[in-house]
Amino acid sequence: MASTEADKTLDADRESSRSVSPFRAGLKCRCPHCHEGALFDGVLVLAKSCNACGADFTKADPGDGAIIFVILILGAMLAVLAFLSHGIFAPPILFHAIVWPIFACFMGLWMLRVFKATLIALQFQYDAKEASLVDAEKSND
Repeated sequence: MASTEADKTLDADRESSRSVSPFRAGLKCRCPHCHEGALFDGVLVLAKSCNACGADFTKADPGDGAIIFVILILGAMLAVLAFLSHGIFAPPILFHAIVWPIFACFMGLWMLRVFKATLIALQFQYDAKEASLVDAEKSND
């Protein structure tokens, strides 16, 4: 079977996107393909394409995976910090009622951006996509 020009271009694009660390791209919320363009159009809205290299983000979908990580990690972190601050400084309850919800909101938004960007970058790294009947037939051959 001879490979076509489109297959060669696709393979070259995959190799160039794999040269960028998905964790670095996720931490900086940059394009997982070129590491230069912005991944988001706002706080959490995913851009349709990269403004630097034109990579298509319409099929990138981290689903609810990012929020699960954020809830578990941030919840544990907040519990430890609240118990430590109460044990060491013994602040009034009003301190806990004001500081921790504000901390949770801002930290949660930042973490959600980073985790969502990292999951998208990992999708690009490993060419993750929904399975189709064609994929199932190829695996049976």
